[in-house]
Amino acid sequence: MTLFSLLKTPRTLWERACPRLEQRGLSEVPSRLNRGQARSHSGYVVCSLALAVSLAGCAGLPDQRLANEALKRGDTALAAQNYQQLADLGYSEAQVGLADLQVDSRDPAQVKKAEATYRAAASVSPRAQARLGRLLVAKPGATEAEHHEAEALLKKAAANGEGNTLIPLAMLYLQYPHNFPNVNAQQQISQWRTEGKPEAGLAQVLLYRTQGTYDQHLDDVEKVCKAALNTTDICYVELATVYQKRGQPEQQAELIKQMQAAQSRGAVSAQRVDSVARVLADASLGKTDEKTAQSLLEGIAPGYPASWVSLAQLLYDFPELGDVDTMMKYLDNGRAADQPRAELLLGKLYFEGKMVPADAKVAEEHFKKAVGREVAADYYLGQIYRRGYLGKVYPQKALDHLLTAARNGQNSADFAIAQLFSQGKGTRPDPVNAYVFSQLAKAQNTPQANELAQTIEAQLPPDRLAEAQRLLKQEQAIRSAVSPDTLELHALQEEDGEESL
Repeated sequence: MTLFSLLKTPRTLWERACPRLEQRGLSEVPSRLNRGQARSHSGYVVCSLALAVSLAGCAGLPDQRLANEALKRGDTALAAQNYQQLADLGYSEAQVGLADLQVDSRDPAQVKKAEATYRAAASVSPRAQARLGRLLVAKPGATEAEHHEAEALLKKAAANGEGNTLIPLAMLYLQYPHNFPNVNAQQQISQWRTEGKPEAGLAQVLLYRTQGTYDQHLDDVEKVCKAALNTTDICYVELATVYQKRGQPEQQAELIKQMQAAQSRGAVSAQRVDSVARVLADASLGKTDEKTAQSLLEGIAPGYPASWVSLAQLLYDFPELGDVDTMMKYLDNGRAADQPRAELLLGKLYFEGKMVPADAKVAEEHFKKAVGREVAADYYLGQIYRRGYLGKVYPQKALDHLLTAARNGQNSADFAIAQLFSQGKGTRPDPVNAYVFSQLAKAQNTPQANELAQTIEAQLPPDRLAEAQRLLKQEQAIRSAVSPDTLELHALQEEDGEESL
């Protein structure tokens, strides 16, 4: 789990005086000048601005329109340059745009900066309020006070007409019920639906996913998303999922045609098309349609670099669709656009020796480039160090990476840690810690994980078992605080074709 979409303002006289400024967000006065005037549309403010712009000239000014367009093309460097210049002048919409890029980087240091940037704009911008609220909902290790702050921000943003606030509110209530003991998530969502709030249906879908009852409510998911399809394009993904699970290729094909028509009108983003293509190629959802997925991805990849990686993943999963040279070309395009998924997949190829000769050192180099942005990178690095693929076992490095992956939702990492402590390869066996992580690995519900957990538990004497159970509770508490969102629900929080929290 990118991440957000970026006040369309009326065309004013001063915009006409300098046409290149149209839609740049500059109709908002810098907050450091006069926040009261920033919200005013009175004639003397417009004329004053027009005069100021005319005197300053149009050349060399930062351009929010160019920033938005660059962002759509995937040129984050140009977008960031223009957003930064406007943000430095105090324009809240540019501050929001800049913070969105910081969040989208997935770099913890940049995400921390994003929080401060959103806070700088939140006093005057409902959009910043919503963004900050969503960020706090998804923030690892957020305090109870921050959760309540997130609730207040999201409610305030919603009251100011900002969308995409009910979904993160629902997530807040579903993930942290102990912080909101007076809120029943299902009752709240039902009330929203009764009030006819647009996001309420998707909040219900979120609840189905969280509770693991999605498959039992496919009819309701279909009803919700058919009604919301023209206003909420995430519903293309949900409907594609429903039809895939039901095995309804005719309905799926009609949905694809409808989506492509909407995309040609600019009503559906390339990111959404990419998500639908990935549903079509997901064998866990039912019978795949990989050729249609490939066609969809090839149509959008030139303008949406992330789809180069999706195409490479498609060839990884379905080798009959292309050769290794084609895959490498796709990955090179993805890497050129700084897509961490490209580094991750390339690392996997060399890790597994699939389609290329196995090379642990090369795999390590690629995984390191994806660390901090792709959870699985830590998992694979941990396996390289645990298995001794570089010539010897590095137990501490293995544990560090595997524990990071596990605490960020990679269930298979718990099994690997349990193996590390139980086998004692390169280190002394530790039955107590082996018990802790073997119990956590049972969430995989695989024969290997269950068997290992049973074997380790049977070998522990009662006093060591009590100690192990105490440590297990401690680790579970850490997981609850550090990794609040392991539900893979980010798609339900997207808006306007860009990922949000």
